[in-house]
Amino acid sequence: MPGPVVLSFDIEEHHRIEAAAHLTVSSELQATYAQRMESTTRRLLGQLASHDVLATFYIVGEIAKSHPKLVQDIAAAGHEIGTHSHQHLRIHRMTPESFTADLRQSIDTLSQCAGVPVLGFRAPTFSVTRLTAWAVDVLIQSGLKYDSSIFSVRHDRYGVPDAPRFPYWLQGSTGRILELPPLTYRGLGRNWPVAGGGYFRLFPLACLKAGVAQMQRTNQPSMLYVHPWEFDPGQPELPLKAISKFRTYHGIANTTKRLDEVLKCYKNCFCRAIDVVEQLEKSSTPLESFTLTAQQKAAAGAEQAR
Repeated sequence: MPGPVVLSFDIEEHHRIEAAAHLTVSSELQATYAQRMESTTRRLLGQLASHDVLATFYIVGEIAKSHPKLVQDIAAAGHEIGTHSHQHLRIHRMTPESFTADLRQSIDTLSQCAGVPVLGFRAPTFSVTRLTAWAVDVLIQSGLKYDSSIFSVRHDRYGVPDAPRFPYWLQGSTGRILELPPLTYRGLGRNWPVAGGGYFRLFPLACLKAGVAQMQRTNQPSMLYVHPWEFDPGQPELPLKAISKFRTYHGIANTTKRLDEVLKCYKNCFCRAIDVVEQLEKSSTPLESFTLTAQQKAAAGAEQAR
């Protein structure tokens, strides 16, 4: 049987994206984005239901306060509820203390709202990196079963290119936590990001399919991800610089059709991230271990300068 495919949704309002972190967004526009986030997410729920597919939803904790019925309906449909932090702050902007408080608040808020345990986490902008290696121990101590925040690629905002492409034990100083990395394609001596987001919109769909095919040949899971705002071509655009604007908005008109093709293509392979975790826990095959050691000071300085 081919490896499973996990379709995950990072649920956040459009103004929370990293490309807009430097912008001041009016309360009126924030309200518009919040309304559009809910309506688009509900449309995506309908699309999933039409294909009888269950997915994993990593949700910003504050959305459980502002849109509790949406979170409850996602859980009631059988989808997994994970956390995407409470305020959608990149971990680089937090201290161990503030990250711990944010994570715990998100877990408590989402689990109380949905009435189900929250066992998985995805950091905003995949911001568990060598510069935030301290966050691993926070995750280990949180009570979560797994993380899906480390992208094994090179990127200007995130990535640990030498991290494993397959599920592995992420080691900290106090224990370990299971890591489910987003999908990559291995070729020409490096890992290429094909899991979703901008790669889903900007690259030919054949790239994603090639990545899934590589994983399925060795019975490994493929972790895909998208955001509701990527399926909303009618939303007001943020005043981003040219490159960020292209990265953010190009291809949005085609995403609903592309998702439909993905849902048809892997119809018998989809499962939730927590289902993969449970399968791995029952498996007798040992997983690789990886330690996210802190990066050198010079690299940290370069990151802070960006």
